[in-house]
This record gives sequence, C-alpha cells and structure tokens, in this order.
Amino acid sequence: MTSSRIENESRRRFLQGAAGLTLAIYLPAAKAASTAAKVGAGAHTAPSAFEPNAFLRIGEDSSVTVISKHLEMGQGTYTGLATIVAEELDADWAQVWVESAPADAKRYNNLAFGPVQGTGGSTAIANSWEQLRKAGATARAMLVAAAAKQWNVPASEIVVANGEVRHAASGRKASFGQLARAAAELTPPAEVKLKDPKDFKLIGQRIPRKDNTDKTTGKAVYTQDIHLPGMLTAVVAHSPRFGAKLKSFNAAKAKAVKGVVAVLAIPTGVAVLAKDTWSAKKGRDALVVEWDEGQAFKLGSEQILARYRALAGQPGAVARKSGDADKVISTAARTLEASYDFPYLAHAAMEPMNCVVHWRKTSCEVWNGDQMQSVDQAALAKLFGLAPEQVRIHTLYAGGSFGRRASKNSDYILEAAHIAKAYNGRAPVKLVWLREDDMRAGYYRPMFHHRLRAGLDTQGRLVGWQHRLVGQSILAGSPFAVMIKDGIDPVSVEGAANLPYAVPNILVDLHSPTDIGVPVHWWRSVGSTHTAFSTETFLDELAQAAGQDPVAWRLSMLAEHPRHAAVLKLVADKAGWGTPLAAGKPGERRGRGVALHESFGTVVAEVADVTVQQDGSFHVDRVVCAVDCGIAINPDVVRAQVEGGVGFALAPVLYGAITLSDGKVDQSNFHDYPPIRMADMPRVEVHIVPSGAKPSGIGEPGVPPLAPAVANALAAATGKRVRKLPISAELLKA
Repeated sequence: MTSSRIENESRRRFLQGAAGLTLAIYLPAAKAASTAAKVGAGAHTAPSAFEPNAFLRIGEDSSVTVISKHLEMGQGTYTGLATIVAEELDADWAQVWVESAPADAKRYNNLAFGPVQGTGGSTAIANSWEQLRKAGATARAMLVAAAAKQWNVPASEIVVANGEVRHAASGRKASFGQLARAAAELTPPAEVKLKDPKDFKLIGQRIPRKDNTDKTTGKAVYTQDIHLPGMLTAVVAHSPRFGAKLKSFNAAKAKAVKGVVAVLAIPTGVAVLAKDTWSAKKGRDALVVEWDEGQAFKLGSEQILARYRALAGQPGAVARKSGDADKVISTAARTLEASYDFPYLAHAAMEPMNCVVHWRKTSCEVWNGDQMQSVDQAALAKLFGLAPEQVRIHTLYAGGSFGRRASKNSDYILEAAHIAKAYNGRAPVKLVWLREDDMRAGYYRPMFHHRLRAGLDTQGRLVGWQHRLVGQSILAGSPFAVMIKDGIDPVSVEGAANLPYAVPNILVDLHSPTDIGVPVHWWRSVGSTHTAFSTETFLDELAQAAGQDPVAWRLSMLAEHPRHAAVLKLVADKAGWGTPLAAGKPGERRGRGVALHESFGTVVAEVADVTVQQDGSFHVDRVVCAVDCGIAINPDVVRAQVEGGVGFALAPVLYGAITLSDGKVDQSNFHDYPPIRMADMPRVEVHIVPSGAKPSGIGEPGVPPLAPAVANALAAATGKRVRKLPISAELLKA
C-alpha cells in the first residue's frame, strides 16, 4: 500500500464555516491521493499552509462528503469513488454525497499521471483505491474513538453500521453527526486496519448511482446550463482547412443580426458574440470570411493512406524485438501477410465542446466539464498572465467525452479565453461549439495503416510475428510528450507491443509521420482501438491456416498469462463456443467470432454472433463479454460500461469514418457520421470474473475487442477477411 498519513483538518479550520470532521490525506512527494465526493457546487476552501491531496468531510447533519478530483462524464466515477469511502467508513449510502474538487494538482493529482490533475486512461478508480479506503477507515476509527471517550467504554466493543455508532452492552448509540465535533478534536491514528474483502457490504453490490436522480429529473448542471449575469454566448467561424489563417472578414451583415453584440478576430478564427446561441449562429452564418491557406493542409484521406502504405515498406522505430522475426518468417513452413486501414474517427459526444470563462484582470473563473484541470489551468494562467491559483475551475458534469475533453493543448478552453480577452473582460463568455464545429474543427482518433507478417511451422505453431504501424503520434507536442522514448509513442503501439501470446520471434515497429496536419487526439481506448483489430483478426486468420480452433489456438499461447486465459475460457463457455449457431432464414449466412484484448490493466474477451444477407448487409445479433477488472466496485456500473463500449465500438464498424477531401472534412453531423442506432444494437451479455485484486480500468476496455470479434464472425460466415473499417457490404456479398 502507498505510504501516507491522514491529518485532522477540522482543527486547522481548513474548511471555514464547515462544522464537523474534516480529514486530509497527505502523501509522499511523488505520490498523490485520490478522493470521492458531493454532487453539486464545489465547496469554497480557505487558504491554508497545508497541501492535502484529498479530504473527507463529515458534517454535524451526518452527511459524508468526499471530494472527487475526477470528472463524472457518465462513466460512474462519482459513485465508484464514494462507494470506496462509504465501505470503509460503514456510512449510510443515503447520506453520502459527491463534490467536485477544485483545480489544484498539489492536492488532487492523478497517481497515474504524476503531478497532473485529470481524468483519463480509465484510471479514476484504480488510482484512488488505496487512499480512499484509508480515508474512510481513518474517519471510522476517529468516530469510534470519540464515542469510546464520551461513553467511557473500550473502543473494541463499539461497532459501526449504516452511519451509526453503537455500544451494545450499554445500549448507547450515536449518529456520525452527533460525534463529528468530538471526533474533530482528535488526532488521526497513524495506522488503520482495512476491511477484509469478504466483509464488504457496499463494494461488489448493485447500489444506486449518485448522479442518477439529478440526471433523470434534469437537475444535473452541465456547461450549457450555466447562465451568469451579463453573459454573452460565442460561436466561432473556423477555417474549413486545418492550418489556414484568418486573412480578412466583413462583419457588417453579422452585426445586423438581432442579438449580435460583437464580432472579434481571435487566433482560431472569427468569434460572434451574442445574447443567445441562435443569434450567435445566425451572425456567424452572415459573416464573409477570407482565409489565408498558404500553410493549410490540403491532402485527402486516400493521399494520406498512400503515404502511409509507402512508409510501411521501410523499417520503423522498434517498439518490441525478440529473436529474429524476419529470418524465421522468411523460412517458415507457411507465411501469411495482411494490411489494414483505419480511418480518422470523431468523438461525437452528445454534448459538443463548450466552456464558460469569466476573466477579471486579476482572476479567471471557468465552468466546464473539465477533464484535464492541470493542463487547462496552466494554459489559462499563461494566457492571462496569472498565477495558476488565480484560475479557478468549476468542474461540472460532462455529457460524454471519450477523450475529447482531455484536451492536450486546451484548444476549446483557450478559444473561449481568447474571446473573453478580445472583449476585454467586459462580460462572461460562454463558448458553444455546434455539432458541425465539433465534427469539423475538432480533434480525431488518428488514421493508421498496419502491415503484419507471420510464420507457422510444420505443426501449425506461430514461430514469427512482424507488425508495422504507421500513424500520427498523439503524444507529440502535448504535455505528455516526455513519454515518447526512442521515437515510440506508447499509445500508438499499445496492444501491439504488449501482445500477450507466446511467440518466440517478434518485431513491432512504428512510423509516426510529422507532415500530416490533421489534429489528432486520444479516443476511447486510444491505440487499442486499431491494434486489437489487426492483431486479433490476423491471429484468427492464422488459426484457420493452422487448422486450429481459434479459442484453443489462442489458449495454447497464453500459459504465461492466466488472467487472459481465464477470461477467454469464461467467454467461450458463456457464448456456447463450439456449439453450432441456429440456422438463419433462406439465403442468410451466420457466423461466430472471438477476440481478446487487454487495455488499462483490464482483460476483456468478446464473442459476436452475426447474420449476413445476400447483399452483404449484416447484423450483429449477440455479443457475449467476459471481463477481469479486479474487484468490481459496482457490478452494475461495470456492466453498463462494457455494454456502452460495445455500442460505441460498433458504430465505426458499421458506418463511422471521418474522411478528408482536399484537406476538408467531409462529415458534418449525425446524418453522415451516425452514432449507433437502436435497431443496430445487439443483445449484450456481460460476465465479470470474480477477483480479489485491486480494481483496474473499466471505462474503455470494452471497446477494443468488439470490432475484431465481429470481423472474425463475418469471416466465419462468409470466408472473407475484413482489412478495412468501416466494413463494406460490397465485400460480403454472396
């Protein structure tokens, strides 16, 4: 367990005006704590000489509040973090609240990110597990100690359950609130005993989410709900080509639109400020803008792919090497090769990018579903010439993100700030990206090209494996660029460089072209979204060439990865692998496929059943999933995330792609970049592997195995291998 200490902040008035017990977790310099907490507005904290990384507050009304440094964007973070604290505290779940943390990396940094506060990489629960357990257990011990002192009884005779402290022999009992003031006078114990997992009452159970009621009733506050006195709404005209600069504009017609207040030039284009969103949009539509495209990116998708395919013919930077793959494959009894193309993908969250900025010369306040507080706070401080602590970020709910709001260069947040600055701080500014802005001016999952070669020996064993990837680096130019080592962006090769199968000779290398001007970004499951597809479909093809069952063949190479093997066996059993599918209607072809992948410390296997029509159209009928994510804090949330991951991943399998023509993005809205539709959603079963291991990520790992499982099922049904996404019906015609 990470070494840490907990101090009683109640005695230092860390929260002015908040009576009760307040605990702060202090960690060694390179470590930070993690927290959970109260849905609603963040509590104002007074200046303090101390730098707690996390804290827990128990009020005299018996409310339990822990502060969440992690954004709630639909993935169940608030509920998971609060559950960890409530479990060790033995709190009444109905009295537990969640409150968003302020932007302060010294107290709230993500353990997985180092000195950075942010949410991503499916790390929220994993990096908070031990610290929050200790926070809850320490608060419980202090409440017990306070009761023991008041009642003059041994602490060992006191029990805590459902938010109540009891002493059976004397018949005494007290609520948390009744003991909070007395507990606030105590020194926290140096060590506390954590529960044995067999004694968990909340963890591992289906309990109500903390955000469900407010989201169902419309009380949940998102950025679009923020209305400040005198606030103006901004919509921006962006260049249709990446890299173009503003040359000139005529705002006469825009200013004539009722409700338009100002038209301003900013680094990313022309901002129209108005009293409401619709007026701002109409004003933008009336603008006449001329762009300088001297440095604009003008290639189309096919031209980019042509460059990638040419690069794939040359060795790249080595990400993994063991043995002599080239030699072994060249002399193998049987050799297979395959190339794969993956398009750019938009995040397309239901809530497009938006942000409220109020700049007052000596301070800046931001309201936003903020996913990367440290990066955004630093960027805003630099722009306005402020100290980071003068930038206050109110983290609200986010209507999805899938990585987009974890902006590596604070793009849309700085855009809002530039508008506020250009308007000289005369009013708070709400920036609104419409769906077309989100689709055409945003950042994308990178386009990639993969080339694979492999060799089988005379017994059908895999003896050599080569995997070459070509695609833009996401980390390059970001605050996380220090993770790039020897030319390898780890998120480009994740899922490829750590292939779990036992192959004696393996080579994985990478080209990261720097002359492609399309902005790229992490997208739900990042590199695993394309590496899982190429590796798992190629493995399936190799199994067929070896005359082996796809599941049995994979298992034969997983002796050193028992978690992977267990998950694969579980999904095969639950899906009825090896039993024939029911016959379809006349002319229909049916198939079943499997895929296995690890991402963010979690292993997921999925089996897909498909039905293919004569014209090549197909439907995914059922997806069975098995997942090992360590201890499942809330199994219902785990299932929901995997089910959602299946739907999210299926859209780009069926029809999702961002394409460029002469440097311009072709898609603009959901009519030509559709999300998954109800009619296309399969039945989904999720089976969780029982585990006593600490939790790992769950927000993203359900995504990667879906596409290869579907492609393998289609191959089983039609005999045709899929090399490109989205899948073309033309390929599958009978």
